Amino acid sequence: MKVTLERSALLKSLGHVHRVVERRNTIPILSNVLLSASGDGLQLKATDLDLEVTEITPADIGQKGATTLPAHTLYEIVRKLPDGAQVSLEAGDNGQLQLRSGRSRFNLQSLPEGDFPDLATGDLTHAFKIAAPELKRLIDKTQFAISNEETRYYLNGVFMHVAEVDGQAFLRAVATDGHRLARLETPAPSGAVGMPGIIIPRKAVAEVQKLIEDPEAEIGVELSSTKIRFTIGPVVLTTKLIDGSFPDYARVIPTQNDKFLTVERKDFAEAVDRVSTISSERGRAVKLAVSEGKLVLSVTNPDSGSAVEELEVDYDGGALEIGFNARYLLDIAGQLDSDTALFKMNDSGSPTIIMDRDGASALYVLMPMRV
Repeated sequence: MKVTLERSALLKSLGHVHRVVERRNTIPILSNVLLSASGDGLQLKATDLDLEVTEITPADIGQKGATTLPAHTLYEIVRKLPDGAQVSLEAGDNGQLQLRSGRSRFNLQSLPEGDFPDLATGDLTHAFKIAAPELKRLIDKTQFAISNEETRYYLNGVFMHVAEVDGQAFLRAVATDGHRLARLETPAPSGAVGMPGIIIPRKAVAEVQKLIEDPEAEIGVELSSTKIRFTIGPVVLTTKLIDGSFPDYARVIPTQNDKFLTVERKDFAEAVDRVSTISSERGRAVKLAVSEGKLVLSVTNPDSGSAVEELEVDYDGGALEIGFNARYLLDIAGQLDSDTALFKMNDSGSPTIIMDRDGASALYVLMPMRV
């Protein structure tokens, strides 16, 4: 194998694929990236056996062939080369690859490409295209609510399915950790109707989010009940899906909440941030006391004192006191797009709905805390 290409092109492609490779691996080949030189250019592929990313980058192919090299070492070498440099990769017969650029020479130990695993996809039964901003928004607005509890593995990802609302099909993304729930919907692309409900793992969701760099792009999505493939420009990401049943989330979205509170989002978030400064790390509870036209935020910590802040709000229900985790409130406030936040409440023991406004495409549910 003999290949010459621009340092910037190689660095960009390595940046996309090397993130998949875990820092610690018991299987040596999984620490490597597969380099395949063919008529199309240089293909780079990396995998952790659950997730696979491939990308083809333009290159001058002197001799076709393939080899595998340590992913993170190769990335660091290329990153430290000067801008505008040409990089030459040449595989020898001694199990080593020589990388040359300017006056730099590196001899890197390679592993045979035949040992590199392939993530067989099988038949992908459904395919559709979605605009990059739409997919990015589905991920951005729900990702924060993914559970980190490994025992509830079916919550360790974003649930995507098609739901029908008033005769119109919507593609929905839902994530929950049992304390909060995020749900976002967008009109379903043609081809998505009839797809199975799928749970995309946390790591794959984060990678797709990073790979969406061009806001004008259209992303190809192909899926079955066990795998999903995203084609984002020259990058193809394939991942296994979480094998489990996502809970019936509709049951935890309250329908009887009749106390509506509207507050300036920025003022509210800053006030929560201020009063929560003295809360203990273990129980970051902030109390919201709502009465007509007024919201009082308060935190009491036996070890360090108390804090109170008052805000003007639009509220005409009965007086109510309810407690929430301050960090969860700030997380949700950070996801809202408008200048105001709408809270739909019932009582101090029931979940609260938070959204930009009535009928918004993004909806958040937050469980209360005892205060």
